[in-house]
Amino acid sequence: MHPLRFITALFVSLLATITLTACGGGGGSANDGGLSGKLVITGSSTCAPVISEAAKRFEQLHPGVRIDVQTGGSGRGIADVGKGTAQIGMASRALKDAEKQTLSAHPFASDGVCIILHKSNPVTELTSEQIVAFYTGQTTNWKDVGGKDAAITVVNKAEGRATLEVFLEFFKLKNPDIKPAVIVGENEHAIKTVVGDVNAIGYVSIGTAEYSAGSGTAIKLLPAGGIPATTKALADGKFPISRPLILVTKPQTNPLTKAFIDYCQSKEIHDLIASQYFVPASR
Repeated sequence: MHPLRFITALFVSLLATITLTACGGGGGSANDGGLSGKLVITGSSTCAPVISEAAKRFEQLHPGVRIDVQTGGSGRGIADVGKGTAQIGMASRALKDAEKQTLSAHPFASDGVCIILHKSNPVTELTSEQIVAFYTGQTTNWKDVGGKDAAITVVNKAEGRATLEVFLEFFKLKNPDIKPAVIVGENEHAIKTVVGDVNAIGYVSIGTAEYSAGSGTAIKLLPAGGIPATTKALADGKFPISRPLILVTKPQTNPLTKAFIDYCQSKEIHDLIASQYFVPASR
């Protein structure tokens, strides 16, 4: 071959290789790590704000990935992973012993559960015994604990909600013992219910409640055992009603699932965790 033709052919070949690599023809660019596919994540409404934002960032890092985040409660997330209808479940409680037999937990943050009242309620603290009496119907009027002469509106969480399970475990109650006036689902629903009823009592995520109160929502967070319901007290390990926020998978995961789990356990989303007033999990 004529030397000029050889040089020209070599140049064309090199140019084609460079173009193919730049267009991702090699199965993924260096930036996206070659990851592609879809993840379905379902479960806890407490976890969802952090995980939804983490999913958006992850999709930007990996253009070939799509992540669908749905709520419905911790029970749903755990059940969906077990059934195979979701690759990842979100749960705002630890796995039960039976669940640990077939599922794996991946902590990414921790949260607490606190009692909330309407901001105008003069009551500033309740003992565990008083809270139990409220929720079991033994005490039905605020005047019995130093409040106004008004009937107490007991707000409880629906079955399958991790907040309910944490509440029941801490106060040594069973759900049939509870005498609720209102049953709610997500934390935001509980907060709106308390805001709309000055005589209501409910319980929600500390992170959600602290954020809402700080934004001007008409609620107050009650201390537990004399410890203020704050994320600082939670981070210091002092607040007694605490729980892990976890992602749930089958023991064997595919590369995409593992990569997203690793991302959610990294410092890359600590700002998202802090924005929801949660505490990052230590690894």
